[in-house]
Amino acid sequence: MPTATKKTAAAKTATKSAAKSSTRTMTAEHKAKLAQGRTESRVVSKYLEALSAGKGKRGRKRTPESISMQIARIDREIEAAPAIRRLELTQMRYDLEVERERLEARVDIAGVEKEFIKIAKSYAKRTGISYNAFRSLGVPAEVLKKAGISRARA
Repeated sequence: MPTATKKTAAAKTATKSAAKSSTRTMTAEHKAKLAQGRTESRVVSKYLEALSAGKGKRGRKRTPESISMQIARIDREIEAAPAIRRLELTQMRYDLEVERERLEARVDIAGVEKEFIKIAKSYAKRTGISYNAFRSLGVPAEVLKKAGISRARA
């Protein structure tokens, strides 16, 4: 009796694995849809990141030149500073260098925006993202209009 049970279990396992392998085959159409989703997500993400990077902070705007002047001031002060102050100044200098690099490496917002406009409607429809959701993240109304995304739910 135990031998028959083993054969039945082995047969069941073979049937299950055969069924799984046949259902896991993706069609070319499915692969294309996945690739389209990845591409659209990448473009939307890049545009939203560019928007948030370009906003900056309130108050006086920093430029790479003004940051370089601050770094030079820190370099002069660091020589005569006590150890703990040197540590603080070193961190300030590092933070300023990172910010200067970020300012100098601005994204071409026009190019990214153009790509976004091409795919935004398809992306929004596929993922269920509304006009208001885009607006709350800072996407300008005129960009959404160009993309064909309206306030009305489709």
